[in-house]
Amino acid sequence: MSEGSVNVESRTSSQDKRWTIMAALLGTNTALLLFQGIEQSREYNAVREVALSIIAAALPFQAIYFLIYTFILEHEPRLPPARLHKLNLASALCQVVSYASLLGVAMMWYETSTWVGLSFIFSSILAIFLIQSVMGPVTEAPTDAA
Repeated sequence: MSEGSVNVESRTSSQDKRWTIMAALLGTNTALLLFQGIEQSREYNAVREVALSIIAAALPFQAIYFLIYTFILEHEPRLPPARLHKLNLASALCQVVSYASLLGVAMMWYETSTWVGLSFIFSSILAIFLIQSVMGPVTEAPTDAA
């Protein structure tokens, strides 16, 4: 590997962790669209139709997230701050839309079972708050010189 190339495997930033979450969402959403889409063609269900539509709407944003992520990895040192800021805003928007796809997943689970659906919604909300609070910027707390 040349000096100028990027070794993605050696990176451990919070952005890489977000990439992993987005990859998991993309895989989950794609599988749900495939299997639930087959089921939808066999037996129509209005709730499933709406849920699949929400998930399908999120897929392009998930793909764009990966494009932005890769572009930043390759070009960050040469990007002007204003352009980097725009790319980071676009990346954040893609993440929000992707997280919104969990609503479609929750709708399908809720259609399967009220308890399963409610459990998924509740745990998804808690998980999103948890991950956002943990992955925020790290600042050093002042130490007491007692």
